[in-house]
Amino acid sequence: MKIKELILSEKPTLSFEVFPPKSDDGFDVILQAATEIADLSPSYMSVTAGAPVQNAEKTAQLCEQLLRRGVTPLAHLTCIGADEPAIDAKLADLRARGVENILALRGDIPGDMETPFSTYAHAGDLVQKIRASGDFCIGGACYPEHHPESKSADEDLTYLRAKVEAGCDFLVTQMFFDNDILYNFMYRMYRAGIDVPVVPGIMPVTNAKQIKRICAISHNILPQRFLRIVDRYGDDPDAMTEAGIAYATAQIIDLYANGFHAVHVYSMNKPQVAAKIKSNLAAILK
Repeated sequence: MKIKELILSEKPTLSFEVFPPKSDDGFDVILQAATEIADLSPSYMSVTAGAPVQNAEKTAQLCEQLLRRGVTPLAHLTCIGADEPAIDAKLADLRARGVENILALRGDIPGDMETPFSTYAHAGDLVQKIRASGDFCIGGACYPEHHPESKSADEDLTYLRAKVEAGCDFLVTQMFFDNDILYNFMYRMYRAGIDVPVVPGIMPVTNAKQIKRICAISHNILPQRFLRIVDRYGDDPDAMTEAGIAYATAQIIDLYANGFHAVHVYSMNKPQVAAKIKSNLAAILK
């Protein structure tokens, strides 16, 4: 099924993200976690991919396993360091496995990569390539607090508009911890002439160490009410897990109440976190 059809429905949807292992040794463990999340019957599941594109084989394998369990997969595809034959091969592989949905990403630049922009400089270039390569449903990433590499929020919107015009069917946001940031972003996005469905991405923070990684990578603004939770419960793993899930649940409920029909959860390969969030929303998702 095409994900655009799912997220345009008025019925609330909830999806989860998993990421494959960096080596073959951990694949069975990740597959088990992904299977447990799939058994929760999410609307769809996204499967991340690292750069370079040659490392995306595990993403495709995991997507195929999800399809076998009756779950629609969203395959991440990165273009950093990739040439056209590499992208052609990956698209052909995904098509052969029955994958219909792709999240097109530039990808992070590895520190040891000498020529990261061999063919595709921006995610929009990859979107254009995918659109010309077959009947895929294409998603793109957006950043309510703008991309860390952008000089300004306006510059970020310029690149986002180009990506949508290249053929994106929908957008999935980077994580955020204050819903007002998203609502402000949506206003600016529509004012800039960008009008495609947006799926908010929510990360339940279940340990205090995640905060340092989040801030280092995406420079998120952390509201005081969130920081107080971390200060109070960060040293107690069980309490922090419970509080982090509760905070994420509250964000999701507020998003549904304000007209978003689809929410995506960065569940970090944790079936117990995904299960608890879905349980918290059981009556709403009906």
